[in-house]
Parts: sequence; C-alpha cells; structure tokens
Amino acid sequence: MKLRILSLVLAMTVAGFVANAQSAKPASDILNEAYKTAAREKKNVFVIFHASWCGWCHKMDTAMNDQSVKAFFDKSYVVEHLTVKEAPTKKQDENPGADELLQKYHAADLGIPFWIVLDPKGNLLADSQERPAGASLDSKGQNVGCPATQKEVDFFVEVLKKTSSLKENELKLIAERFRKNDRAAAH
Repeated sequence: MKLRILSLVLAMTVAGFVANAQSAKPASDILNEAYKTAAREKKNVFVIFHASWCGWCHKMDTAMNDQSVKAFFDKSYVVEHLTVKEAPTKKQDENPGADELLQKYHAADLGIPFWIVLDPKGNLLADSQERPAGASLDSKGQNVGCPATQKEVDFFVEVLKKTSSLKENELKLIAERFRKNDRAAAH
C-alpha cells in the first residue's frame, strides 16, 4: 500500500514538472488560429511582440485594454501576443518561431514592443516601424513601440486608419488614451 501511494505521489510530481517544462504555444499555431478568427469576423490581426520584463509592453497592453478604447480594438482586430526576448530564467515562456518572425519583419534588433498588422491571409499591412515617406514595408525603419509622444501617436493613428474602419471620433479617443503614456513616462 505504501509503495502504491509513493508511486502515485512520484507520478504526480513528475507530471507537474513535465507540465511546467513544456514550452509555450508555437507562434504559427497562434497566428493560424488568429487568421481563421479574423476571416470569420472580417477583421485584421494585430500582433504584439512582448516580454514579461518590458514596461512599455505593459503600457501598450494597458492602453489597448483601457475601457475607453478596448471595444474599438476588439471590433477591428484579433489581438494576439507573441513572447520574445525573455530573461534566461523565462525562456520557456517564449513562443517558438516568434524570433524568426521578428527577423522576417526586420525587427530582430529593434526594441519591444514591436507590433504588426496582418490581414486574415497573413499578409503584412503595417508595422510599428516609422519609415520615410514612400519607403516600402521591406525597408528598415525606427520602431515606435508603444506610442506615447504626439509624433508616435500620430503614426499609430495613421496605421489604424489604414488597417481598420475606425471612425474619426474613435481614433481621437485612442490618440488621447495613448498620449497618457507620455505623461506617465515623465513621472
């Protein structure tokens, strides 16, 4: 009887370690599910590359989930997160394949948050890199990350205009909310 109990406890302990050691969901699985949802709901996919230690990543999430604007993002986008650039003790939280996507979108050496907007077929519509007028999405730009300054927020609003059907009053509320990030950073 003691042997059975000991075996059961040992099996449960091993199962717990295995469950904790499993890596995060592959980026391709997350994106494929997002594409299906976006096609069904007639939306685009907004992907945020982030990490647990990234303060600006948290500010981006806080702003997008603020009650004053969350519904606008929800009606226009399927929002997903891919975890990258984690500390060595949290590497298991990174989504396999997400680093390769950063390279694909010319952002491997940029800071985070880095974000992209894709159509339901996975085509790149926009990203968080501000580029000179007329430059292609294949060229490298400067990562805006979480918009805060007036220039960054203006860029972000232009991306939202191009990739959604948000109305001017909704975009204005989004701009106002993101401008609060600049004031929060100053304190």
